[in-house]
Amino acid sequence: MDTIISIKPLLAVLVSTIGALLIISAGKNPNLRESWSIIAGVLKLGIVLSMVPTVVYDKKVIEYTLFKLLPGIDISFRVDAFGLLFALGAALLWIATSFYSIGYMRSTNEKFQTRYFACFAVSLSTTIGVAFSANLFTMFLFYEGLTIITYPLVAHKDTLEAKMGGRKYIIYLLGAAKAFLVAAIILTYNLAGTLEFSKDGIFPAIVQSAQPELLYLIFVLFLFGFAKCAIMPFHSWLPAAMVAPTPVSALLHAVAVVKTGVFTVLRIIFFVFGSNLMMDIGVDVFAISLASFTIITASLIALSKDNLKARLAYSTISQLSYIILGAALLTPSAMVGGIIHITNHAFSKITLFFCAGSIYASSHKTEVSQLNGIAKKMPWTMAAFTIATLSMIGVPPVCGFITKWYLVIGAMERHSIAVLAVLLASSFLNAAYFVPIVYKAYFGRENPGEEHEAEDTHDNQNKEIPFIVVPLSLTAIVSVVLGLYPDFIVQLAESIVR
Repeated sequence: MDTIISIKPLLAVLVSTIGALLIISAGKNPNLRESWSIIAGVLKLGIVLSMVPTVVYDKKVIEYTLFKLLPGIDISFRVDAFGLLFALGAALLWIATSFYSIGYMRSTNEKFQTRYFACFAVSLSTTIGVAFSANLFTMFLFYEGLTIITYPLVAHKDTLEAKMGGRKYIIYLLGAAKAFLVAAIILTYNLAGTLEFSKDGIFPAIVQSAQPELLYLIFVLFLFGFAKCAIMPFHSWLPAAMVAPTPVSALLHAVAVVKTGVFTVLRIIFFVFGSNLMMDIGVDVFAISLASFTIITASLIALSKDNLKARLAYSTISQLSYIILGAALLTPSAMVGGIIHITNHAFSKITLFFCAGSIYASSHKTEVSQLNGIAKKMPWTMAAFTIATLSMIGVPPVCGFITKWYLVIGAMERHSIAVLAVLLASSFLNAAYFVPIVYKAYFGRENPGEEHEAEDTHDNQNKEIPFIVVPLSLTAIVSVVLGLYPDFIVQLAESIVR
């Protein structure tokens, strides 16, 4: 594959960091501060889009090396189809989340808004850095940077609960990286002599035949080290992070943090080990088993949660493992299903969190049991919520159906009845914890005293806020469009698998 040297990947990383500096400088002027956030988001999207013709249509790779440290270790960027697909989703959703954040943060009178928008911007720089990393070392630096910069977002409210949630978040993610990830990278460098990603894997044939047990251990270290993928048992940081404001939850669960986790795991499967080595050492079975366990167990826990954001959090844990499951099956259709679910889940899940924030900002309701009849007062919010719910369950024509279609075909290609059973059971469980929410919202009878009390306690009670409703409506529409017209991301995923 031909390579083009260009500074564009570096610019895509830097633009939101520069935006963060401008946001801080305009801290006393909210309109200017938030304008810088949106301008940076639009510029980032423009830079990422400018690379689409080269990578997608010309089938070339864009590279840029910042500087070299040691032989085989440098800080460099490489834009291929996989990284571009991830970056496109992140850049698009940052713009939507910026508009949403303006409405949410102002309507709820959140403190520390300048810090919030600045950290948000830098977190997108680190996310794009992960997407465009050319090697494990560069990816590790940006991965760790994302953990650190999102900590103030998780602990944003500065309450005791927020501090405890933030502490758990940072301990889990930094702890897993130090305990497992650093060891995995050191072992990989010693065995392979390089950390550069390669479509055929990076371990020499002699190492593959002589050290299968060690390679198995290295993969396990990577899987647990990249704890942002929230695979069980390294998942409990994610529900704890729900103390953050809802736009941050949307960032964590749809755009940046968890998607970075599964993206890095897929990088390891496809570009460090390779499908042949995965099968030869049998670690694919381990990954399939753990992902399947996470899918079912997290869904069962979600059933028991009355808090809306907690239910969405455990849904995210389950849905993320669809991505790992698809990659670990190592059949063409399953791998395509796993890759496209990075984008499909992003738009659908961010819609659900946007809706949860809309409900809270307008009515201060946080529990599923409080949502009786709310669709009559918040029709746009609940219509978007319903569309995203259908996507999570896998109902056509919403994009989640495309994911499950490819995963089912991939399971059949592998002749795995067990995986088919997991996919079927998880879809039923998705319906079991989502459908009651929709039913309550449309057909539940509101407590007569509840409405009167709400009117006395909140001026914006049950009035949908335009700055919040417009972004969630657009992301819901995109979820349907991706279901009706999936060709672009499917073809991109197929090119990655090839």
